Amino acid sequence: MDIKRIFLLFIGSVFLLSCSATYDPLTGKKVYTLLPPEKEIEIGKMYVPLAIEQNNGRYPDKEVQSYVSSLGMKIAKVVPRKLNYEFYVVNTSAVNAFALPGGFIFVNRGLILTLNKEDELAGVIAHELGHVNARHHARFLEKMYGLSILYNIAAIFAYQTRYGDILLQFGKIGAQLLSLKWSRDQEKEADILGIRFAYQAGYDPRGLLDTFKIFEKLHKTKEPEWLLTHPLPKTREEYVRELIAKYHLNKNLIVDTPEFHRIKRKLERTKKSFDLYDEAVKKLSQKRPDIEGALKLLNESIKLFPNNNASLTARAFIYADRERFKEAALDARKAASLDGLYFSPHFIAGYALFKLKSYKESISYLEKAKNLIPSFPDTYYYLGRDYEALGKYSLAKEYYKKALKLTDGKRGWEKDAVRRLKNLGY
Repeated sequence: MDIKRIFLLFIGSVFLLSCSATYDPLTGKKVYTLLPPEKEIEIGKMYVPLAIEQNNGRYPDKEVQSYVSSLGMKIAKVVPRKLNYEFYVVNTSAVNAFALPGGFIFVNRGLILTLNKEDELAGVIAHELGHVNARHHARFLEKMYGLSILYNIAAIFAYQTRYGDILLQFGKIGAQLLSLKWSRDQEKEADILGIRFAYQAGYDPRGLLDTFKIFEKLHKTKEPEWLLTHPLPKTREEYVRELIAKYHLNKNLIVDTPEFHRIKRKLERTKKSFDLYDEAVKKLSQKRPDIEGALKLLNESIKLFPNNNASLTARAFIYADRERFKEAALDARKAASLDGLYFSPHFIAGYALFKLKSYKESISYLEKAKNLIPSFPDTYYYLGRDYEALGKYSLAKEYYKKALKLTDGKRGWEKDAVRRLKNLGY
């Protein structure tokens, strides 16, 4: 036996030892996976706040959240993979829905506003559940990252003191998970499963075809974000039509409900407020930001919908930048109370309260921000400042060190953090 064959056999045996045997509910067979379900769930859960952050927070209405969650759980009851599925409606106007590994499904506010009936929404959610049940996200992680990285990512919150280089990977992995572009084969598999799940849950699977038609019309003006990650060639629509034709489409299948339209009307009533938020963000994103123009739009947005947590957060940011810290803290506190998983208002509240010398309250917000997105270096720096001000020097040193390890060197506080560490005897 030559050395190459010995090496390949060795590598194969190591791989099998690192894999875990699990039952594949889709096929009914035993399979070996690098990422067991419990770790997949842990990793997916860790990235929920990052997904919420990138989509301007969760929509601040319990009834809307409950409706989508109930619809999603109705479909989730019939899927083979029995996970603790969770469903979120996020504020962004982009026409999209997406999932994270482990069963975390996100529906954009803009998608619900675009659809016409409940079976369309059910079709999209069932499709996303198809991706999760086919382990598309988990397979991506297994392919791209080693076992040690995945296990360390999953353990970040379990071992608060073990922040090493793994935190530098956190944001990179999150960015990839939130922008995954599925192949045609993966889309086909998700379509097959999604149609099956929607039908088994009692929905007319033709709702997915109607959604395709809506997206095709939108494509003529502005491409829906869903199509950027879910390719829609003509052959896909024809294939889905052929798949659906195999099902017994009786009159008892759910096509639409009054509840869908009641929820959609709620979203329509706040649409103008979120449109103003989008306009304000554009003004803030210009090469020469129009701060006054953005602030005016945000004031109007909040007047129309006082619980617009995206607008409250953006206004808090402007107030903090202008050193109007009391107003910044007021807006950020309210936005954080509306969405406990939204990173930005927690961080801004902590920063503003630090500036107001309310160190203990600042720590409570910054610690929450750190737990939501653990890779943001500024959080650690201001926690260091808070703890130093309170005379807790050992904690201050630890946070300054973590801040410096995570920084890109362009935050503006690096020299101060180094100086403070030296003064604290490090």
